[in-house]
Amino acid sequence: MGCCNRRCGLIAGAVFGAAVAILGGVLIPLGNSIIEGTVEKEAVIEPGTTAYDNWVSTGGKVYRQFWFFDVKNPLEVLQYGAKPVVVEKGPYTYRTRYLPKENITFNPNQTVSFLLPQGAIFEPSMSVGPEEDKVTCLNLAVAGAYSLIPKVFHTVLENLIKSTNSSLFQHRTVKEMLWGYTDPLLKGNIGLFAPYNGTYDGYYTVYSGKEDISKVGTVDRWRGKRSLGFWNDTYCDMINGTDASSFPPFVDKKKPIYFFSSDICRSVSAGFEESMDLKGIEVYRYTLQPNTLASPTVNPDNQCFCRDPKTTKDCTLAGVLDIGSCQDGKPIYISLPHFLHGSPYLREAVLGLNPSEEHHVTFLDVEPTTGFTLRFAKRIQVNMMYGPSKVITVLKKVKDYTIFPVVWLNETAALDDETADMFKKELISRIQMLEIIQKALLGIGVAIFVLCLISYCAVRRRYNQNKFV
Repeated sequence: MGCCNRRCGLIAGAVFGAAVAILGGVLIPLGNSIIEGTVEKEAVIEPGTTAYDNWVSTGGKVYRQFWFFDVKNPLEVLQYGAKPVVVEKGPYTYRTRYLPKENITFNPNQTVSFLLPQGAIFEPSMSVGPEEDKVTCLNLAVAGAYSLIPKVFHTVLENLIKSTNSSLFQHRTVKEMLWGYTDPLLKGNIGLFAPYNGTYDGYYTVYSGKEDISKVGTVDRWRGKRSLGFWNDTYCDMINGTDASSFPPFVDKKKPIYFFSSDICRSVSAGFEESMDLKGIEVYRYTLQPNTLASPTVNPDNQCFCRDPKTTKDCTLAGVLDIGSCQDGKPIYISLPHFLHGSPYLREAVLGLNPSEEHHVTFLDVEPTTGFTLRFAKRIQVNMMYGPSKVITVLKKVKDYTIFPVVWLNETAALDDETADMFKKELISRIQMLEIIQKALLGIGVAIFVLCLISYCAVRRRYNQNKFV
């Protein structure tokens, strides 16, 4: 009788263990469903959600650091046609994106429109010197006029350059170069980012994600249009992805992420590189692909980005993007800093450049569950072009077209400790707790089931042996 009770107890224990294991197994899809439901609800862009609070106003501090290319041999370039030698000077740091979005309007088609105000505040403690530091750099007016004025009018340009005592290079303050100065040649305000303070980027119209969370943050329109109209090509004028501040939740690292950048007037993609730990939070690091600015001979998709065969070696030059069509005609060429991933020709024409993956690549660290970008570094170089001329004195010694680096910038932001702790408490810790409970129930249930089953078999064998003795 005692043996029977023991066997019954072991069977009951095995059944209990199996039930506990089944409960743990059931909790896995149920728990995942709960997590997905919560994340999808909080990722929607509407008042009251976690995403909305972070979306209206950037939580972390965003900085733009600038490095200028200081020309060390301007006279040799002008008098003997020597290659320019440059030395990087910086950083000069400004705080940006500190203003919340304005004119936020929710539309009937589950989109939301807004303006992104622009402003820059100088941060002396994060800079190598004051804004009044001077650099010897390319004369923006001379280079710009050379690109825009047809050769038949170069005599007029030559007279203007002489009458204003202008040259190919100039000595200007950091503040002037970035935010503007009155130029004697053009008799107007000119600067790399002028005007900036008090201006806006947008209108943007993005999907709220309320009906389809897979589209949350995706740009529907920019400046009221669904295509850019800068490149005269359906493919190149496409607006793809988000603005890179966030992506739809449950990021699949096997797929690239897409985002639109008004700074470079086009959409780009980034590929997964590695998983990383950011203040105790797992993030996926995405980087721009090397073929983003590849020549059309390597990446045929870039053919429509090649606007001038003359200055791009018949569209074989890699690493630069002519964005003049979206900069009111200004002859601006965008590249990665120090012509990273660019053709050797670019670095051979200007000496002193040292591209580095570590310091010059653009990356985004994305938390895969929510799709929030928790850290990023957007690195862009601004260049202008000049070339030979038989009429313009300051260009007579120039032998070939030169894409000249003026400044490169690093716009960056990172998760602070307070936000990281909040993020871990509100999301990560809950997910981890649920996973621990699931695994514990599954493990304990399996262990009880196996132990009871083994014990039952042992008791039954012993019983059978005693029965026939």
